[in-house]
Amino acid sequence: MGRGPDPEDEAAFGEAMVPKLRRAVEELSWLLGRGYADTAAVEVVGNRHQLTLRQRKVVARASCGDEVLARRAALRRPLSGPLAVDGFNQLIGLERALAGGPVFRGRDGALRDLAAVHGTWRPQPTTDPALDLLAARLPGAATWFLDRPVSNAGRLAENLRARAAANGLAWTVHVVDGADGALLASGLPLATGDGGLLQRAPWVDLLGACLPAEAWVVDLG
Repeated sequence: MGRGPDPEDEAAFGEAMVPKLRRAVEELSWLLGRGYADTAAVEVVGNRHQLTLRQRKVVARASCGDEVLARRAALRRPLSGPLAVDGFNQLIGLERALAGGPVFRGRDGALRDLAAVHGTWRPQPTTDPALDLLAARLPGAATWFLDRPVSNAGRLAENLRARAAANGLAWTVHVVDGADGALLASGLPLATGDGGLLQRAPWVDLLGACLPAEAWVVDLG
């Protein structure tokens, strides 16, 4: 299966639905900022707005309380210098955008994809074009981290290393058991849209810099 739009995406995330989703993000962010548990708050807001499961996932990823928002904003950096790249996170979001699927800008300004990797990834027709765009926009040295438990992580690592060698790119590629911990331990600004990382280390919006002008971006911020 490709990473293009789901048949229900236009109804779920089209222009007519965006105001409703933005209100849901505002309300969920308000609840999260006042200590409500994530699951309970998503259920309350989702039920109030009669959101589908996929809409609830998007709203949850796009939301954050004011304190978290301020922390993430303080850690945001311009796209420059050596970076640690959250490999699957950035690649899959860009693959989806190039295939015509939606990507979502959250309250913190970071871009995210609805799809998550649950142990499985395989190359798509958009994989090499996505890697070309990432290579063109990365500002210099990059350390890539890939989760070892995800299928084909080794295959993607070989692709990245071969691409770096062929084009004189200052990339190193690590396949690790826990990419989040390795990213944080690198001490470098992170290229990621993972909300769990954005308030823990400096980060950059690499995915946003790579998107073509025609990409379907649903802005919920």
